[in-house]
Amino acid sequence: MTTTTFHHLPVLFDEVMEWMQIKENGIYADGTLGGGGHSEGILRLSGGNAALYGIDRDLEAIAAASARLAQYPNFHAIHGNFHDAKKLLEEAGVPLLSGALLDLGVSSHQLDTGERGFSYHEDAPLDMRMDKSQGETAAEYIANVSVQEFRRILTDFGEEKWAARIAQIMDEHRRQKPILTTADLVAVVDAAIPKAVRRKDEGHPARRTFQAVRIAINDELAPLEKALCDFVDLLAPDGRLLVITFHSLEDRIVKKTFQRLQTPCICPPKAPICTCGKVTQGKALARGAVKPSSDETTSNVRARSAKLRVFQKA
Repeated sequence: MTTTTFHHLPVLFDEVMEWMQIKENGIYADGTLGGGGHSEGILRLSGGNAALYGIDRDLEAIAAASARLAQYPNFHAIHGNFHDAKKLLEEAGVPLLSGALLDLGVSSHQLDTGERGFSYHEDAPLDMRMDKSQGETAAEYIANVSVQEFRRILTDFGEEKWAARIAQIMDEHRRQKPILTTADLVAVVDAAIPKAVRRKDEGHPARRTFQAVRIAINDELAPLEKALCDFVDLLAPDGRLLVITFHSLEDRIVKKTFQRLQTPCICPPKAPICTCGKVTQGKALARGAVKPSSDETTSNVRARSAKLRVFQKA
């Protein structure tokens, strides 16, 4: 496992540092540690005095960030999934947090390391697991998924208009030989989507299919709402939860969850007074979503779809 080559560009870095309101002796959690870029910024701006707990399911990220942040004695790496943050942090004896960050994107390292199988630009084994120590690979998933289920995940997780055709072609291809590499999956998409349509696509035609498969095998969306609620529970009063999303599916969940936490009342709209007894957990800040600057999107293409949402605990 290499730690020196782990490369990660922290998206919306300046905005995260500003909205986190970093305290010198604060306690922070980075639920998606990655290369440790955001974590390093928080620790540096605290003068090295803050405690920061970095969670990641990718052991390569844990190793690289631990090496990068070795100069900070109050940095603690935890191998696990941020969906289980409540359990992980409670087991580590972590008190209430001053702030927490979730960067829901795939790290630059994962995309740029061909053998991880996240990228449609390189021919590599079709893996896509964020935690290589467990779970089925994308190749194993595609070998066993039904045509109907594959169509569903392409539609639901990839918002792919050609989902039915891609699912059909996928089934035809795997009957002839196993779909084992990223190039095999790209070939499925190429065979399913007409050339004229592919030429008009603003990005790579396979990007939606790769996104859908990645989300499915890593179970990225189903536990997200609960994880957001757990992080808000872990915050001290006035503590902030910052979440960076990269596609509309994630952003919609974050937006609706923050709205529900801010206004939890379930009484009928015409009821004269609230009788459900549900109280607000805090408020969403930043008047919606913070987007990257034009300078950042020019220098880092992967930042273009990024959105930052902020919630402050009551």
